[in-house]
This record gives sequence, C-alpha cells and structure tokens, in this order.
Amino acid sequence: MKKLTLSVGLLIGVMAMKAQDTTCTYFVGKRVIEFNYYTNEILYEKVHDSKYYEINLTYGDVLCLDFSDEKVRTRKVITTFFDGSTREDILDSKNSVYYSPRGTVKILVGKPRFFNKL
Repeated sequence: MKKLTLSVGLLIGVMAMKAQDTTCTYFVGKRVIEFNYYTNEILYEKVHDSKYYEINLTYGDVLCLDFSDEKVRTRKVITTFFDGSTREDILDSKNSVYYSPRGTVKILVGKPRFFNKL
C-alpha cells in the first residue's frame, strides 16, 4: 500500500510540474534570428539597430544565446532577474553559445564591439 501511495504521489508530482520552454536567439552581425530550440522553427528575424536588443522571458524559461560574429568581438549582456537585481557580463561573440541563468526575466544584448569598457 505504501508503494502504491508513493507511486501515485510521484505521478501527480510529475504531471503537475510546469515544463520549461527553451528558445534560442541567434546573433550574426546585425541580424537577430529567434527560433524554437527543439524544432528549429524560425519564429522571427530582425535587424539589431539599437544600442541593446531586449529579450523578455517568462520566469522559469531558458534562453540560448548563440553568437556567431565573423570577427573576434565581444558583446555586453545585461541580465535582469525576477527580484529586480541585474548582472552585467562581457561575452565573446565569435562562435559562442551561452544559456541564461535561473530566475532570468529580461536580457539586454549589446552590439558587437572590438573592445568594451569594464
């Protein structure tokens, strides 16, 4: 009886879990392409013409940032968490992939630069 109760509890727990969604945003030069991570379906394509490209996330979702600049460059990435705190990172942008940390709700991605001030 205990095993049955335990297995039913585990089954309910697994069914009640909210599945996280993963999207991927691909940066190549000024082009930004967002697509579904699992199906490779392109959701949209834009031109990055402002200082920062803003990506909003639902709490619990994961974002894959794929930087494929042709030359060795860096990009400034500002991550905003659910509690309002922020983190700034300078990331390499030539053939690099990064994933958002837990609790991320917004990411700002800067244009490729040869040199970023820290």
